[in-house]
Amino acid sequence: MAIRNPILPGFNPDPSICRVGSDYYIATSTFEWFPGVQIHHSTDLVNWRLVGRPLDRASQLDMRGNPDSGGVWAPCLSHADGQFWLVYTDVKRLDGAFKDTHNYIVTAPTIEGPWSDPVYVNSSGFDPSLFHDDDGRKWFLNMVWNHVSSGVGGQPKHPSFAGILLQEWDPKTRALAGAARNVFAGSAHGLVEGPHLFKRDGWYYLTTAEGGTGYDHAVTMARSRAIDGPYEIHPLVHLISSKDAPDAPLQRAGHGQIVVTPKGEFYHTHLCSRPLPGLRRSPLGRETAIQKCVWKEDGWLYLEQGGQVPAVDVPAPDLDAVFVAPAAAERYDFEAGRLPLDFQWLRTPDWQRIFSLSDRPGWLRLFGRESIGSWFEQALVARRQDVFDFRAETMLDFTPTGFQQAAGLVHYYNRHKFHFLAVTHDAALGRVLTVMSCPGDWPDGRLSFPLSAPIPLPSEEPVELAAEVRGAHLVFSYRSEGQWRQAGPALDASVISDEGGRGEHGSFTGAFVGMAAFDTSGSGAYADFDWFSYERL
Repeated sequence: MAIRNPILPGFNPDPSICRVGSDYYIATSTFEWFPGVQIHHSTDLVNWRLVGRPLDRASQLDMRGNPDSGGVWAPCLSHADGQFWLVYTDVKRLDGAFKDTHNYIVTAPTIEGPWSDPVYVNSSGFDPSLFHDDDGRKWFLNMVWNHVSSGVGGQPKHPSFAGILLQEWDPKTRALAGAARNVFAGSAHGLVEGPHLFKRDGWYYLTTAEGGTGYDHAVTMARSRAIDGPYEIHPLVHLISSKDAPDAPLQRAGHGQIVVTPKGEFYHTHLCSRPLPGLRRSPLGRETAIQKCVWKEDGWLYLEQGGQVPAVDVPAPDLDAVFVAPAAAERYDFEAGRLPLDFQWLRTPDWQRIFSLSDRPGWLRLFGRESIGSWFEQALVARRQDVFDFRAETMLDFTPTGFQQAAGLVHYYNRHKFHFLAVTHDAALGRVLTVMSCPGDWPDGRLSFPLSAPIPLPSEEPVELAAEVRGAHLVFSYRSEGQWRQAGPALDASVISDEGGRGEHGSFTGAFVGMAAFDTSGSGAYADFDWFSYERL
């Protein structure tokens, strides 16, 4: 049986893997989407199931005001002393010379929780990890950010990425102890980040991410007999990278972690992306893949298939495993009284302010708050796009009374990359359909209106809306008098991607499709959604 990469399709970057007995867990970054950190579970490395997002309350995470692609970066999941440990960063600023990056630790007796309130660790840099040494000591690692350097570029290359810090963590005092030591400056490739330690045969193996998270990304490996170095670099420098293989199906490969199976087989996770054919645009964001590795006589880890380029198909540790494909179509009826696990919202832990599943049982009610793209409080509930071709539909019951109120179906990346099919109000026509687009206009986020004129909706009955994406093309439609009708021209879906607008090093999440409402008048007009469907085409 082969593992088919990516194992976690759609926006699931920076995979930290942890095995407990026969159970594997992967934690991935969620950035500004709430609740924070996705955790998937598997017993065979082939099939993975989303089991939770542990950062689900205000005491753990409040991202109101965080910029696009801020929030939760690069978590590290581990298990020691009978409990799970989760380390994460909350990024409050990422542009310019400064990065305000606060690192925390939470713990839980089981993967389901309950997860503790966070313990603050430091703010010296991002991508933290926690290493549990075999002598019982614990070590905290993160990259260090140098705001007084000349920034990206210069000599040495990328001096703002000033190396990997190591400092002991005392679980009794729940604080760092001793001096922080800069143990690894990275290779000549530069932009060293994402440190994870692994110990074998008396060697400390340090895997890091380098080259930025674009098309020059890589997993770099180094080792030392002492935890604080000096570290020598792998003979190939990079264990995994697609930077010199522009035609490889898995691009932007880097940032991952080693895991050992119960039978002693070695694998290494990594993030990757799959650009649209003929375009260097990745609407599915950075996804999670895994590679089988082997140790050679020189004491270094290598990809089993040789070279550095990641493979799509990888031998599975359990040859009897059977891949279970996701359902072709999924329908969410909002009958359970809780939001389906596939969905997230943006930034705020005070979710009662933006949606309810009890005010109108069987419906998802969104309370119109700030404008679509707000960094504080916007009512947008969505799920990841995980295939290139899909169709999403919903039924909306909404009666706006002014042009400042709108609700509908959205294909969304961030405030300057979205397409929004919305029911709103026109002074001359009454209730109408419109399309609001922000096709990558960074940094201003200016709107365009692709419809030549709003589409009148003559009755006050609920309206069905649809978005169909095929590769780089999006078509909105609505059902009127029992018939589906196209709403406006085909739109550029490729801009709803990592590389759209600002470019590959400026956006780090992925495309979502979902339901949104706003009311910039401040009156909090609500919109009700009866169901939502997502069909993989």
